[in-house]
Amino acid sequence: MKTKIVFSILALAAAGTALAQSASIGSAPNPTATPRVDQREANQERRIEQGEKSGQLTPRETSRLENQQGRIERAEDKAKADGRVSAKERARLNNMQDHASRDIAREKHDRQRDMNHDGRKDRPQAQHAERGERGEHNRRR
Repeated sequence: MKTKIVFSILALAAAGTALAQSASIGSAPNPTATPRVDQREANQERRIEQGEKSGQLTPRETSRLENQQGRIERAEDKAKADGRVSAKERARLNNMQDHASRDIAREKHDRQRDMNHDGRKDRPQAQHAERGERGEHNRRR
């Protein structure tokens, strides 16, 4: 008897959960929701911050990349202003984020560094040695 009651309660609970899930699935999605855009924005801002902390980005590069992120945020706000983000607007935001992602990767992996965080670009010592060798070599000819 107790077993039947427990199974009945479990069955009712499962039915209630299924009903709640089907109700939420059937509801219309928010036309201004841009979770993918927001997630990419957060990832890119994290990449910029990591590059700044590690010295891979100079202050000037960081500023430029942060300004680019600000332009993307303003474009997103503009797209949401009419209460709906169209497919064309989503594609434009995605394109802007693709471009920003490439810029972040390019700036983080170029030879400009600020490893001592003094706000000025650092040059690798090997680069100075190569210039000195070339200069001497050119003078001998």
